[in-house]
Amino acid sequence: MSRYAAMFDGLGHEAALGAFVMLGNPDLKSSAMLLDALVVGGADMIEVGIPFSDPVADGPVIQAAALHALNAGVRVADCFDLMAGFRARHPNVPVGILTYANIVVARPGFMHDAATAGADSLLIADLPALEAERFVRQMEQAGIEPVLIAAANTPGPTLTRIASLSKSYTYCVSRRGITGTHAAGQFDSSLIRRLDAAGAPPPVFGFGISTQEHVRMAIAAGALGVICGSAIVDSAARGEDVTELIRSLKAATRERLAAAMN
Repeated sequence: MSRYAAMFDGLGHEAALGAFVMLGNPDLKSSAMLLDALVVGGADMIEVGIPFSDPVADGPVIQAAALHALNAGVRVADCFDLMAGFRARHPNVPVGILTYANIVVARPGFMHDAATAGADSLLIADLPALEAERFVRQMEQAGIEPVLIAAANTPGPTLTRIASLSKSYTYCVSRRGITGTHAAGQFDSSLIRRLDAAGAPPPVFGFGISTQEHVRMAIAAGALGVICGSAIVDSAARGEDVTELIRSLKAATRERLAAAMN
């Protein structure tokens, strides 16, 4: 059983909380401590970004974090080292990489190196579903589970393709555009129903998740998890204790369990 499958199975009626951070920001040592803090706060799964100069799906907060890391000299090998250290400290926590095609294509053996570092999944944010199959096969050969993005306006045939190619979970975007805390998304329950009908892996909402209310709305729409990114990166940049934010969001995911028990 994969770490993701074990996590979802262990949560029962409780929704999963995913936490995203940009590796190497503000520096390597602090980044390692931040990863640990996410687990201490109660994050069920971790999603990490690899600094890239043109992160087209990311909003200003995550873009700034990537630029800061790049300017500090952080490179892909450093990110894999951070992941390997995290995996040694937290052997059971699922870790997924969210990155861009340039990063993957430019580094021969990326999938193998990612798997060796302890990655469980890989989401290539700018990879269209129609072009994903050869990347998916490479991931599977390396022992990494592919994650694809689905949206409310994704056509039916494409959604079916996404459902067949995704493995660990399905990343559901709550709005058009980029990541960030600037506007709440629309948590479309019809998207969840369409994914379920297509046999997709667990639906997890991202983009714009920053409050307990966002978590509640996503779960009410049928999501089995949420991923928070920009709010965490922003909190860390302000020097705040991110564990408090994580605890707050995690508390909202447990409300699904309480409702099921009543």
